[in-house]
Amino acid sequence: MNFFSDFFKKTTQKKLISFDGGGVRALAGIVFLKKLEAESGKKIFDIFDMFVGTSAGSLNAACFAHKGMTADKLKKIWSKDYLEKIMKTSFFWDKASLIQARPRYENEGRVEVLSEIFMDEKLGDSQKPLVTLCYDIEKRKHIIHSSFSTPQISFTDAISASSAAPMYYPPYKMQDGSWMIDGSIVTNNPSLIGFAQAKEFFNTDDVKILSIGTGLNKQKISGEISARWGGVGWLRNDIMGMMLDSEVHHDISEDILGGNYLRINSPFGKVNKILDDDSDENLQKIHLMGMEWWTEFGEKTLEFIED
Repeated sequence: MNFFSDFFKKTTQKKLISFDGGGVRALAGIVFLKKLEAESGKKIFDIFDMFVGTSAGSLNAACFAHKGMTADKLKKIWSKDYLEKIMKTSFFWDKASLIQARPRYENEGRVEVLSEIFMDEKLGDSQKPLVTLCYDIEKRKHIIHSSFSTPQISFTDAISASSAAPMYYPPYKMQDGSWMIDGSIVTNNPSLIGFAQAKEFFNTDDVKILSIGTGLNKQKISGEISARWGGVGWLRNDIMGMMLDSEVHHDISEDILGGNYLRINSPFGKVNKILDDDSDENLQKIHLMGMEWWTEFGEKTLEFIED
């Protein structure tokens, strides 16, 4: 029996879906996947063999991998009601000041929502393999949590750690006492991390990856004007966005995987670059970006997921 199980794992192509971080812009990928489910007649849970995510993408990956949610149900988690709970503003936050003494949000609201969704379940309970990414600030190293290598970690801990974006949330203290921040500071496109994990777990190089982005900021910055900026000037003009730009990882993934890699992403145009703009107007723009992705990538994705 073990022989046939090992043979199957080695000879069957595996499909992986990877989710970028990007705050509320992660909703665009869910809109896209809702269309994919409708057009393919298949659930995202049934299409993919492994789910990988960082930051906001870790929540999406976990909801698919463990809960087996449809994209439509997951979209409801990104509703205004949930977002207002998740983004519980710190008492010390001063909206009028650019330089803040405290993170914008407290962890409590986010933990409350995650506990409501996942209760006390552990990564090892996941129905399908799940991988999330965070960064240990005391050890100064990236940390990978997964359903197979760290099964004792709770979903709430893994996702809270992966999405503790600096300036937005304070570092997250794990049950073991370690302090974590957002995995996106390592890479905002965890496709290659997923590929390495899938190779080891499934014992095969034959892995296809659908990579779901959260939009690209392509607004021009004047070199002449930027030459006069200090720290505040760069903060005002998206230095964090530039540091988190994941396109180099996209280029490397394409070089390594070729036709076994498909990236869903585009410049986000009029969508607000700020990660926490949950205004009705901005959420509608994010929804439209997801629909535009389907127009651009839908047919190609349907072909990509076929065996």
